[in-house]
Amino acid sequence: MNPISVDNVVTTYRFYAPLYDRLFGAAFEPGRRALTQAVRNLRPSSLLEVGVGTGLTLSQYPSTSRIVGIDISTHMLDIARERASKLTNHDIKLAAMNAESMDFPDGSFDCVAMPYVLSVTPNPEKLVAEIRRVCRKGGTILILNHFSGSRFWWFLEQAVRSLADKIGFRSDFCFDEQILKYDWEIESVKKVNVFGLSKLVVIRNT
Repeated sequence: MNPISVDNVVTTYRFYAPLYDRLFGAAFEPGRRALTQAVRNLRPSSLLEVGVGTGLTLSQYPSTSRIVGIDISTHMLDIARERASKLTNHDIKLAAMNAESMDFPDGSFDCVAMPYVLSVTPNPEKLVAEIRRVCRKGGTILILNHFSGSRFWWFLEQAVRSLADKIGFRSDFCFDEQILKYDWEIESVKKVNVFGLSKLVVIRNT
């Protein structure tokens, strides 16, 4: 797995911030809809979104939940704050934070949602340890991410590998290594986005 640095992530999303919605909004929207529907079904009193980006999911979360969104990119957060300011019926707080080292106390949230973040973080294991720490025991963790292994996508992964390395995205990201190795309880796995490019994984934080 190729290394990704924090500086690499920040630089990448500084460039992509004004373009992100047009480049990745519609393409990844089915996955976001599946994630936010899962949150609405849960109706958690508190929700943390890790990697809130430009805030594309914020309007779809329950208005009854206390919502906190964090992102390492201040440029992405500027757009998210503009979106959040229009959602007057939601309780939303946004903050710049490195998700591999969060400021929240243990067990701060009933639910942690992580859309399209796990394969772009410098240290996935450290991130997983942090989301498990800040999610209360028995709470729910939702991971939405691309995972390699599909025969169809293998050819695409090879084609974009060099570009993916430059922008800080792991195209070869194994589900077994990144999800199944942990001692948490996987409640469901759902394929989302075109040709099942991504998976939505619902996890009980045991």
